[in-house]
Amino acid sequence: MALTKKSKEKKIQEIETVLNEVRPHLAADGGDVSVIDITDNHEVKIKWLGNCESCSMSTFTLKAGIEQVIKSKFPEVNSVIAVSE
Repeated sequence: MALTKKSKEKKIQEIETVLNEVRPHLAADGGDVSVIDITDNHEVKIKWLGNCESCSMSTFTLKAGIEQVIKSKFPEVNSVIAVSE
């Protein structure tokens, strides 16, 4: 089912709020993350910011940190992927 623009914006804001749980860990290494989009098949697209953009551990952080936190609060999310926009 396609998300309306308003429901997508609301969900992105909710996910951004949940990401505040992991942001202090990212900030400790000079990085951050931003939600770019949510697709109609419930795939969350994020963009790494700061040091996270070039970090060799970003893939691990994405799957073991970011994706797990998001999926724990939003079980309808199928996956989280990093995009370069």
